[in-house]
Amino acid sequence: MWPRLAARGSLRGTMCSPQLGSSVGLQAAMDGAPPPTSPTGLSAYVAVSQLLGLTLLATTGAWLGRYRGGVAWHSPLQFNAHPLCMVLGMVFLQGDALLVYRVFRHEAKRSTKTLHALLHGLALVIALVGIIAVFESHRAKGISDMYSLHSWCGMATFVLYLLQWLLGCGFFLFPGASFSLRGWYKPQHIFFGITLFILSITSCLLGITEMLLFKISDSYSHFVPEGILANTLGVLLVAFGLVVGYVLTREEWKRPPLAEELALSMDFKTLTEGESPGGGSQ
Repeated sequence: MWPRLAARGSLRGTMCSPQLGSSVGLQAAMDGAPPPTSPTGLSAYVAVSQLLGLTLLATTGAWLGRYRGGVAWHSPLQFNAHPLCMVLGMVFLQGDALLVYRVFRHEAKRSTKTLHALLHGLALVIALVGIIAVFESHRAKGISDMYSLHSWCGMATFVLYLLQWLLGCGFFLFPGASFSLRGWYKPQHIFFGITLFILSITSCLLGITEMLLFKISDSYSHFVPEGILANTLGVLLVAFGLVVGYVLTREEWKRPPLAEELALSMDFKTLTEGESPGGGSQ
């Protein structure tokens, strides 16, 4: 008798919460099922993006090592740390941070969110090293700062990127923001995330052009090897951005919410906004 009553109570509780009932049903359907797979084509595009990303890093290193003397901190070569750090941090790592929610589709949301924030944070740290390198190099050589279009766009992008990261951590990673506030900010966060990625690539392209005009302005128009290599780097930057952007904008490749996340979202909404699971106010 007691098990039968308990079963009725459990069933009644589930029926009072349609969303929770569907979550439980979905989880039950998943029990014993084969592991979920990625959508068709997603793995291939992610692999291409990583191949392009590693190639553009190698191309950046080859350009700086073969034609610009390499990279060294306390020397006249300190400036060369700037393009290397910016390509690594503001393009490659930022792009990978954006892809986290497409690659880790079936892992716990908290783990995915933490990795997303950590990659963006690492990108910021590496970019900051690149900014320090260019300011110290300019000061040692008596060159003015922040006078070019590249420097304006680059600094604006970095400051906005830092602000985006802080707001993202405040709204999504650490507790405190209400369910409705998170829902309002999420579209803004997604839009500015993609926008800042585009601005980062644009700033790098401006920087490559500026560096070539400063270093080989007399021979650039004669298709010298350094100019061709640097132009190839620019093409790789655009290609990496296009592939990452394509993966991000494919609606069917977005990360689906797990069953337990739907139940947790309802509980969080109840706690922060005083609504019952059925939708009524308490």
